[in-house]
Parts: sequence; structure tokens; C-alpha cells
Amino acid sequence: MTSATGRIGGATASAEPLPSRRRPAGRFRASSGAAASAFLVPNVVLIVVFTLLPLVYAAVISLQDLDSLGGSSWAGLGNYARLVTDPVFWQSVANTGVFTLFTVPVGMAIGLGVAVLLNGVLPGRAVFRTIIFLPLVVSGVATGVLGAWMFDQNNGFVDDLLTALGLPAVQWQSNGGWAMTAVVLMTLWQRIGFDMLIYLAGLQGVDPAVQEAASTDGATGWQRFRLITFPLLGPSTFFLLVMNLIYSFQVFDTVWAMTRGGPGYGTTTVVSYAYRVAFDEHGPQLLGYGAAVGIVVYLVTLLITGLQWRFSAGRDQTD
Repeated sequence: MTSATGRIGGATASAEPLPSRRRPAGRFRASSGAAASAFLVPNVVLIVVFTLLPLVYAAVISLQDLDSLGGSSWAGLGNYARLVTDPVFWQSVANTGVFTLFTVPVGMAIGLGVAVLLNGVLPGRAVFRTIIFLPLVVSGVATGVLGAWMFDQNNGFVDDLLTALGLPAVQWQSNGGWAMTAVVLMTLWQRIGFDMLIYLAGLQGVDPAVQEAASTDGATGWQRFRLITFPLLGPSTFFLLVMNLIYSFQVFDTVWAMTRGGPGYGTTTVVSYAYRVAFDEHGPQLLGYGAAVGIVVYLVTLLITGLQWRFSAGRDQTD
């Protein structure tokens, strides 16, 4: 009886819960915070070193008369006042506006059309997606070099094709308007894949049941797209608009590789003008002036992005 009781007592004793070995909540949060900081610190360091510090240094340089040999003197807002009366600067602003007008909305419209087409049942659509997206992985310099060869007015591929079709050759490199057209075409060729990719992701997030319900109610394909699909793509459109505008105001590599801003200043954008006055022409006081142009580009881009965010904040919310 005693042994049985002992066994029962032993079983009872062994069934008692062991002391909890869980880590205290405070220690867990501390270790999680340390791990998160370990991942964030390298990125923060990179942003500070390669973004914030150069931006502050450029702002300081823009307030100086700094020549290419290193001599400097304080200029205050003199470089910014010079921008107001600089006709070449305003021409570069106009060129940037034309470039933006013919690349951002046109590229987004073509990208949306291609995305709608490739989102449906189409034989070999994966291959077409890859072909359209492939130019995006090509660097801007390589795109510019390819464009300079294709649109060469002496022995370029495009003029040879026009001549073979019985059409007159175009002065792509000696006429400012045609040179800008060539730059726009090469930019569209490179950027449409990005627009297509973002819109394609947005289209795949549209509920097919909504489309089927509208079709059952008698809506045509255009009505379904205009009243249902496109409004649901509001966040994608907003993202593309911001990213494409930032790109268009900062475009440099493709333009410089194709035309170096020429003929004359016919294709000079704001960023390429900043480079020309700061590094290419090597005149006195131009480094500070080029930095001032760069700061203006930054402020304009920041303003446009902020306005778009402000006016699109409520409109692009979807349920």
C-alpha cells in the first residue's frame, strides 16, 4: 500500500509543471530591437554618406564662386540670381519639359496597353513580357550609344531604313527637334518595360469577380476597363507618375551618350546643363554655378513629388 501510494505520489510529483523557461518580454524586445538595428545601420550609413552629405556639400558649394582649380569665394545667392537671367538654363528647362511631356504620359499609356494585352490569354505572353522588359536592364549609357548608332544621319540604321522605303533621310544629329525626337524614342524603348511591369502587377490584383459581374450586367469591354479596371489601378498610376517624373527631371546618361546635349543646346536637359557648366566647359566660377543648378533640380523634383502626393493621397485609396 505504501509503495503504491509512493508510486502514485511519484506520478503526481512528476506531473507537476516544470518552471517556465520563457525569455522575459523585455529581453525579447531588446534582442529584436538590436537585430533590427543591425540590419538598418548599414543602410542608414550608406544614405548618410552617399546621399545626405553630398546634398549638403552641394548646397554649400552652390553658395560659392568655385573655379576648377579650387579657388573659391563666398557668393551667397549670386549663383541662383544668375539662373534667372541665364537663357541657356531656361532653354534646358524647356527641353526637360518637352522630354517629360513626350515620355511620361506616352510611356505610361503604351505600358498600360501592353500590360492589358499581356494580362489576357495570349500565346507566348511570357516571351513577349521578357522581350519588352529586357531593355530596362540595359544601362542608360549603352542605350545612348545604341541610339547614337541607330540615328546617325550619315550611316545610321534608321536613315538607311527610311531610304530603302523611299522616304527622305532625317537630319537626326544636326536638327534640334529631330535630335530630341531620337532621344525620346530611345527613352520610350527603354522605359516602357517598367511601366508594363507595374501595371501588370496591378492588373493581376484586380478581382475577376468584379469584371464578371459587370459583364453580366451588360458592360462592354471598354466600359469595364474605363469604369472598373483603370480606377482600381490608381495606386499603380500614382507610383509610375512619381517615378517617371523623377527620372525625366534627372535624365542624363542617355542624353549625354547620344547627343552630349547638342546640336547646340537642342537636347540639353537641366542635369546635363549642370554637368556642362560644372565639368565640361572648365570656366571660372562654374563649379558653384553647376551646383546651384543641381540644387534647383532637387527642389523642383521634391516639390512635384510633394504636390502629387498631396493631391493623390485620398483619391488612390482602394477597398
